[in-house]
Amino acid sequence: MKSWFLHIIVNAIAIIAVGALLDGVQISGIGGALLAAFILSILNAIVRPILVVLTLPITILSLGLFLFVINAITLGLTDLLLGSTFEMASFGIAILAAIIISLINLVLNSLIKE
Repeated sequence: MKSWFLHIIVNAIAIIAVGALLDGVQISGIGGALLAAFILSILNAIVRPILVVLTLPITILSLGLFLFVINAITLGLTDLLLGSTFEMASFGIAILAAIIISLINLVLNSLIKE
C-alpha cells in the first residue's frame, strides 16, 4: 500500500513536469496532478492490461513501441474523466507526454529504490 502511494506521488511529479514542458498539457495545480496520477494509476491497473492483451500482435511487431500508444490512450482517458482539471490538446501531445512520463518515472523509480 505504501509503495502505491509513492507511485502516485512519482506519477504526479512526472505529470507536473510534463505540464511544465509541453504547452499542450494543462494541469490545475498540485491537487489536479495528484488526482490525475490517482486516476491514471487506476486506469493502468484496469484498462491497460486489457489493451495490452488486445494489441499484443502489433506490440510485438513494433518491438514494444506500441506500448507508448497504449499509455497515451490511458492519458487520454484520464483527460476525459477529469475534464478541465487535466487537459491535453491532442493525441500527438498525449503520445509525447506518455514518453516523457515514462522516462521521468524510470529515473525517479531508480532513485527511490537505491
